Amino acid sequence: QVQLVESGGGLVQAGGSLRLSCVASDRTFSRSAMGWFRQAPGKEREFVAVITWGGDSTVYADSVKGRFTISRDNAKNTVYLQVNSLKPEDTAVYYCAASTKGLRVRENFYDYWGQGTQVTVSS
Repeated sequence: QVQLVESGGGLVQAGGSLRLSCVASDRTFSRSAMGWFRQAPGKEREFVAVITWGGDSTVYADSVKGRFTISRDNAKNTVYLQVNSLKPEDTAVYYCAASTKGLRVRENFYDYWGQGTQVTVSS
């Protein structure tokens, strides 16, 4: 069974940066598209970014384009989300997820989820 563990969240001031990581426990990671989602208090979980299993294609939510970068290292079973120029609106729990169904932006296509890591951005 695939298990995902996120890390790297924290409290930062507006304009700051963080590097979020997600480590998978199963080799199926290498054949899965990996996505990042986030959920702010009182809000629905929303798509942030996704990367194909080969790392050759990415999709970003409009709200994070130019600021966030998703990448992966299949040899380490790890996906990253570099978050730059953070805004208070980016405050949320960030989740990584794996999809064996290919490149997807809808969360119902993801098979496995991590527990999330908190990102808090102060104004």
